[in-house]
Amino acid sequence: MATLEAIKYKNGQLEILDQLLLPESCTFIPIRNVQDAWAAIREMKVRGAPAIAIVGCLSLAVELRKLAALETKKEIYRFVKEKLDYLVTSRPTAVNMQLAAEACIKLSTRLMEDVSVDVTEAKDATLKHLEATLANDVADNLAIGEHGATDIQKKVNKDKVRIMTHCNTGSLATAGYGTALGVIRSLHTANMLDQVYCTETRPYNQGSRLTAFELVYEKMPATLICDSMAAAAMKQFNIDAIIVGADRVAANGDTANKIGTYQLAVLAKCHNVLFYVAAPFSSIDFEIPSGQSIPIEERPHSEMTHTGSIRTAAAGINCWNPGFDVTPAEFITGGIVTEKGVFKPDQLASLKV
Repeated sequence: MATLEAIKYKNGQLEILDQLLLPESCTFIPIRNVQDAWAAIREMKVRGAPAIAIVGCLSLAVELRKLAALETKKEIYRFVKEKLDYLVTSRPTAVNMQLAAEACIKLSTRLMEDVSVDVTEAKDATLKHLEATLANDVADNLAIGEHGATDIQKKVNKDKVRIMTHCNTGSLATAGYGTALGVIRSLHTANMLDQVYCTETRPYNQGSRLTAFELVYEKMPATLICDSMAAAAMKQFNIDAIIVGADRVAANGDTANKIGTYQLAVLAKCHNVLFYVAAPFSSIDFEIPSGQSIPIEERPHSEMTHTGSIRTAAAGINCWNPGFDVTPAEFITGGIVTEKGVFKPDQLASLKV
């Protein structure tokens, strides 16, 4: 069975799977412009650092295709920069959108300054760059899956492994296949997966709503656990490795990911369980020296106090609802899995281009 497709783009038409409606309904919604994309990202109709960048870039491609003929390359540059600067404000923690914006703005600047390139060529080159994000991400994810599965098999040295994962890092969070869940997919394809344990991922329940949905859809051997069961599960089921995604990796290897990741890393160290982070190379922010400098988004209190429209917490209680936490590099004992290979956190600095 093919993996889920959460982002559809063809001939300048963009649709995304509304993840707020999963698992009850698989409904695609149109993204007609950058404003639609910003709202979808902000409201978490699309989420996952790679997917955020892809939808952001493709929404700009949609607008650029509809745009009437521009008279100068400077107009293209201004249009591209204004739209991308706006998209970056949608979710502050994930670095992929920021890096994608910087790369496209850099390209637009180069095209503007190159006297041998005319207006039409500049527009076409920008569109080609934006539209390539979808296919590039799938290729990166396949490589991440291969590298991660090979490394886990080598270090665990078992015919079949038991894996724990947190939040959603599969086809719903990327262009397809996934990062951490892509590694799990590769293990499953190679008949090396005994069982995957996914956490519910409170308070937004991306694990129980989205990851569990993907695991059932693709018929992988899987078990859902509450977040508070992680330590007991590690001990009870002899978990071999934990693999999670990343919204931003600092230059020293400190990693920001969905809230609850840090506690899993601490528990993994106590139980002598390998802890991996899987993310595209674009999630590494070499400009940030450590996790202390990573901005952490705070989410609405209603995500904690309500289930749908029903209040489940005492009225008047104060809430703290960070969307992410930072796992120190020292706890990432398995390594950081990228499309370029698996690296120890202290090796990242030497990889800066």
